[in-house]
Amino acid sequence: MRRSYLQRLGTVRGYLLFGALFTMATTLFAAAPGIYSFTLNSIDGKPAPLADYKGKVVLVVNVASQCGYTPQYSALEAIYEKYKDQGFVILGFPANNFGAQEPGTNEEIKTFCTRKYSVTFPMYSKISVKGADQAPLYAYLTKETGPGITGEIKWNFTKFLVDRNGKVVQRFEPAVKPDSKEVVSGIEQQLKQ
Repeated sequence: MRRSYLQRLGTVRGYLLFGALFTMATTLFAAAPGIYSFTLNSIDGKPAPLADYKGKVVLVVNVASQCGYTPQYSALEAIYEKYKDQGFVILGFPANNFGAQEPGTNEEIKTFCTRKYSVTFPMYSKISVKGADQAPLYAYLTKETGPGITGEIKWNFTKFLVDRNGKVVQRFEPAVKPDSKEVVSGIEQQLKQ
């Protein structure tokens, strides 16, 4: 009988320990910030929290006005127009990290994007996407998102696809066009969830 009591006590402790560990894991998972914990300034200089896009599928792109990939603005705008009513948004982050290909001010960048490419998706103020002055959002994207996604930004127009819960699910390198089958199928898959 004594042994039975100790066995039961061990089982109860096991359940309590398992419950405590489960609760901790659930809390940590629920607290995982995704992209929603970041607030950056819009291209107009006003705070623009990424939490405003909760529930949407997001494509985060570092952009530049004087790059060989700059014509991707046309494809970005086209896919934004095609899917925006289904809960999709593109967020453009101008950066001057590569070959000084984004030298302009925020006002100049906004004018360029609007006049040359008719950009209507949200644009943010110019940031740094690598190096000692890397914006916290890009530190998160390049270091904390998981296998196949993390890694230093190699050039302008690197794209991160984010699900409706703020979790980064795919990364596309600059040469992958926004309207490629790979990107479009990723967007469509996330929109169905």
